[in-house]
Amino acid sequence: MSHREGGYLLDTSLESFTKRHGVYLHNVAELEPAYPAGGMRLQRFPREVRHRLTEKGRTKAMQSNGCEVRFVTEAKMVQVTLGALETNGRVLVFRGDFFHSVHELKAGSICTLQLEQPERFSEVSEDKLEGAFAPRVWRLFIDRFAVVWYGIESFGFAVRPPDPAEMPALTMLAYGSSITQGAGATNAYNGYVHQAARRLGIEALNLGLSGSCYCEPELSDYLAARQDWDLAFLEIGVNMRGTIPAEEFERRASYLLDCLIDNHPGKPVFVTIVYPNRATYFREANHVFSERERRYNEVLAGCVESRRREDLHLLDGARIMSDFTSLTSDLIHPSDYGHQLMGENVANMLRPTVERLIAAGKSQFEGGYAG
Repeated sequence: MSHREGGYLLDTSLESFTKRHGVYLHNVAELEPAYPAGGMRLQRFPREVRHRLTEKGRTKAMQSNGCEVRFVTEAKMVQVTLGALETNGRVLVFRGDFFHSVHELKAGSICTLQLEQPERFSEVSEDKLEGAFAPRVWRLFIDRFAVVWYGIESFGFAVRPPDPAEMPALTMLAYGSSITQGAGATNAYNGYVHQAARRLGIEALNLGLSGSCYCEPELSDYLAARQDWDLAFLEIGVNMRGTIPAEEFERRASYLLDCLIDNHPGKPVFVTIVYPNRATYFREANHVFSERERRYNEVLAGCVESRRREDLHLLDGARIMSDFTSLTSDLIHPSDYGHQLMGENVANMLRPTVERLIAAGKSQFEGGYAG
């Protein structure tokens, strides 16, 4: 893929990027030149998919939350230069599974992160440092903002992308609303999807879309075409219940499920009914939102049960969001505590399937460094 800038043709393919910089981009589907500031925007969705979403969805899809920049180097100090565009943002840095530091980026500015190798790692038995990630892997986790990549400086030391053996073997694709995107948590890493993945020792591809999870056919086609996941988690319905009739929701949900299970036979797909929220407990039992939510949950249950597929699972949202007081005061988004609780519950529900996949020997995804 290429873009033209200032009369020059820019190679923006992920493969070329990895070769040029020695870094691996996780949960990044596409690179785009960041006009007029220069650098490359890390996009979770390709442009042709983003431009098929609702107007709100197009903006939320440009947020880089859950994207990661990963690399390995022997350099004791390394500099990574990033930028924030429309809004401020944070970058959470990890070495392997260990939290390292957090960095604040100001909107419209370019920031160079100074990363120093943890001195105390050398004092501890190496096997105690090994987790889902090898302890030598630098991970820059992007919070909920549009990030721009500018470059890396290792002062002459080699930089390489992590080997597959240095990262989790299994990958979970997650699609849903702002709750899945991590809204309500103090940062996206605390969101329940990433909390569940952390507990299971697997990767998360977080494709949540705040207020705009509408199961567009083009998006369903895109998710089904991706080959870089081993199990899928779907949290759909809550964004559509106020504007989309149940019959249309059933059509969209059915199309999404059929796309995934037909194109990925044998891969587990989990579908949760709508998480408890204010509409679940309205004093007026026949409130329009309450009625639509109940109908939507019936649709989801019917979509799963009617397909009779061994690897298609229906989850009870009330068992995931099991404490109503774990919500924030808007009575829809979980707090940090709520996300942690949900992450624990999701992990417990998915663990038998994850253990079965691990016991099978390896990930079903045999790709390389394709976002």
